[in-house]
Amino acid sequence: MDVNRRMWDESVPLHVGSQSYDVPRFKKGWNPLLPLEVRAVGPVRGSSLLHLQCHFGMDTLSWARLGARVTGVDFSPPAIAAARRLARDIGVSARFVESDIYAAARRVRGRFDHVYTGKGALCWLPDLSRWARVVAHFLKPGGRLFFLEDHPIAEIYENGPKARRLVLEYDYFRSEPLRDESEGTYAAPDARLRNAVSFSWIHPIAQVVNALVDSGLRIESMTEYPYTYWHRFPFTRRGRDGYWHLNTGEGSLPLMYSVRARKPLPGS
Repeated sequence: MDVNRRMWDESVPLHVGSQSYDVPRFKKGWNPLLPLEVRAVGPVRGSSLLHLQCHFGMDTLSWARLGARVTGVDFSPPAIAAARRLARDIGVSARFVESDIYAAARRVRGRFDHVYTGKGALCWLPDLSRWARVVAHFLKPGGRLFFLEDHPIAEIYENGPKARRLVLEYDYFRSEPLRDESEGTYAAPDARLRNAVSFSWIHPIAQVVNALVDSGLRIESMTEYPYTYWHRFPFTRRGRDGYWHLNTGEGSLPLMYSVRARKPLPGS
């Protein structure tokens, strides 16, 4: 986690200035949330929303623009500083808290109607059972969790720049972290990071679902999608729907999935 934090700290200014995040467009009113996320979470006006692993706050502030009272949490000090600057720049009220996700219960006060985790977040966490307990802690009775994530099946295939077809690279049930030493990032691929090493984890679907169930949450729905929100493999194509699809074998592999869960009301 400390190694990852150094990588994310260095990545923040690169991401703020990247074409991928397109902060100037965001400042003009663009909402980077995917339509399926907005539909799944539902109306948020007047409700409270906690965004875990919020990076520099664009998605958090997008929920605020939709009417939610938002709190964003991230373990990177530069990310939280950038999020606060961005909130001031666009004139949107938001609270941002610097915290390791596992320590968030000690740093953030209150309970929330919604807990949201941004795309591509869970792979950076070594312990999903602890994560699920944090989510359950912050939800009000009747409150809901929603996240959209990369499918762990897609994580086990090679996705380097020279990949031309699906080639197995990792074990789906691997428990050890994956070590990466790429010098760039997903949003700044040509960058040369000094802190280039990072660690991530493949979390099988059952592990995610069982962690949430064991924390006391009730799964309302889980959906798998044969496309994804980013250019995962070089041989994927962007469709008219804005998502990236496999060139061949469409539908043969889930590329992302979403989960919606609720904290039960007392006595229910």
